[in-house]
Amino acid sequence: MFLTKQHLARALGVAIAALALSSCATYKDEFANINSRLDSLDTKVQAAAQSADAANQSAQQANQRLDSIEGRVQQLEMAKGRQPRG
Repeated sequence: MFLTKQHLARALGVAIAALALSSCATYKDEFANINSRLDSLDTKVQAAAQSADAANQSAQQANQRLDSIEGRVQQLEMAKGRQPRG
């Protein structure tokens, strides 16, 4: 049986369609993988942002404590009549 041009064209069309469909599946897999990685990175970024917020709050509390102590330290430094130890 000889293949005619019609048969060759049809076979070639089927082969191209099969390749196109298989490449779509590959792209879908790649996009799913990329989306999964993006979700993971988003979770890590949110956790880092929460840690940064907690650290910032802690630093603000420490600064407030230092500010409250600073006034008392200045009073003690300015007080007359006290002799330094030593």
